[in-house]
Amino acid sequence: MQLNFRKLFFGKTCFAGKGTLVNQIFKHRSSGFTLIELMVTIAIIAVLAAIALPSYKDYVIRGHIPQATNGLADMRIKLEQFFQDNRTYAGACDKGAAAAPSTNPDFTFTCNIAADGMSYGLKAEGKGPMNGFTYEVNESNARKTSAVPTGWSTSNTCWVTATGGRC
Repeated sequence: MQLNFRKLFFGKTCFAGKGTLVNQIFKHRSSGFTLIELMVTIAIIAVLAAIALPSYKDYVIRGHIPQATNGLADMRIKLEQFFQDNRTYAGACDKGAAAAPSTNPDFTFTCNIAADGMSYGLKAEGKGPMNGFTYEVNESNARKTSAVPTGWSTSNTCWVTATGGRC
């Protein structure tokens, strides 16, 4: 005897009719997400990431800048204290002296004293993630941002702390 599947499922057999196995098989919708729904979700996440990551990177860079500006301000105060005690800047930046350049993971500090000992220049040059930034200050408290990475602006009158040349 040969089975007729069409008659078995759709004919007048025990499997046909309302609420039967056939209706349950064909009317059951699978649960889960469609491919279109997943692709739309991925596209939304990609757009958000494209906007958020550059902003976050800029935020992190701006968070490291105070290491340079605070370090230069601290060295300048120590140099002025040294000058008040000795009436010269000569020797103030020597190793072990009061205003010797400090160590920092993101900036290299240098101190240049003039030959007459009456003026100085301090510089903080970025390294690692802060590579490209250079901040300067002198005995007159003239602050300068002499080098910055692409997208930032330099200044001869202040320490730039944000994109667009904002001080």
